Amino acid sequence: MRKVYFLSTCDTCRRIMKDVGVDESFEQQDIKFTPLTEEQVEQLYTYTGSYEALINKRARKLKAVLAEQPVSSDADYKQLLLADYTFLKRPVFEIDKQLFVGNAPKTVDAVIAALTH
Repeated sequence: MRKVYFLSTCDTCRRIMKDVGVDESFEQQDIKFTPLTEEQVEQLYTYTGSYEALINKRARKLKAVLAEQPVSSDADYKQLLLADYTFLKRPVFEIDKQLFVGNAPKTVDAVIAALTH
């Protein structure tokens, strides 16, 4: 299975998708228009073992939320992921039972390596 969760308005997501060669063989989910379902969030969790690992810590909205209500558990992070698409660290690639989260160069290189093997 090849799937990418991304944000179509994000230049970084679009650049990475182009760099790794996302084509019609990928299921593509623009999380702004098709938000993550609870089932999808739980599926992503099975790879990471942590909802916090899926959180975009640089999201402006996250800083605002944390100022009002501190996150004290992994379940709180899950609720954030379900509440708003901006909280997901992106892009997220699901490739042959492997998950790659975020836009770090090391992560992008790992995606390219997974696609070439």
